[in-house]
Amino acid sequence: MARNKEKNMTLSGHLRELRNRVVICLICLVVSFLVGLHFAPDVIDFLTGMGKTYGYTYVYIAPQELLMQYFSVALLAGVCITLPLILYHVWAFVQPGLKKNENILFLSAMFFGLLCFAAGILFAYKIMLPFMLYFLIDISKGSGITASISVQNYMSFLLTIFVIFGIVFELPVVSVMLTQMGLLKIKWMKVGRRFVIVLIFFIAAVITPPDIVSQIMVAVPMIGLYELSILISSLLLRLRRRRKAREDE
Repeated sequence: MARNKEKNMTLSGHLRELRNRVVICLICLVVSFLVGLHFAPDVIDFLTGMGKTYGYTYVYIAPQELLMQYFSVALLAGVCITLPLILYHVWAFVQPGLKKNENILFLSAMFFGLLCFAAGILFAYKIMLPFMLYFLIDISKGSGITASISVQNYMSFLLTIFVIFGIVFELPVVSVMLTQMGLLKIKWMKVGRRFVIVLIFFIAAVITPPDIVSQIMVAVPMIGLYELSILISSLLLRLRRRRKAREDE
């Protein structure tokens, strides 16, 4: 009954619902931002401590620079905390117009998308960043130049790496969604494998220090994610064909 009522809702009713959901998300974002602002100094101390273990020293070259980093970290924390709620309200708003299989696809994409993004950040923090920080300061040894890094530049570097790997790890989710929607063919992914591998190594060369080891460390997981995308998409396609065959019997 409630579902039919939502489907028959007028345009003004949908706009009111959208407004209410946006207001709820904004309130939660502000609260999360304030919570993040309270813990921002601890977060920055934790992240800069990673560089200190390799010999980095930090400075800020503008009076407001450190304060602005607190705000940046707090805003990012607020977005991360509020993101599950935002995704829920997006789903709740569009859910009445979705079919059952589309609803399952949407929920699965949200859930696994969050997991993959978190996995990408964890991979960057545990594997890539320690290697990059060590490599970048190691090449300055013997030059007589001391590394005094701006807090703003250091935090921007870290957040950029986190975002890049978070997005890269979304590849299986995006590929599966596109194949399930019929916008991407599995055979296209298989035929284009060689070109994709070349593109992956090019991207790895752009986002990593100029050495072959770091490029391989980035490229290999990306290639693995691409192959995983093909595997998952193929398995889901087989399951859908079997289900359709049973329904036709």
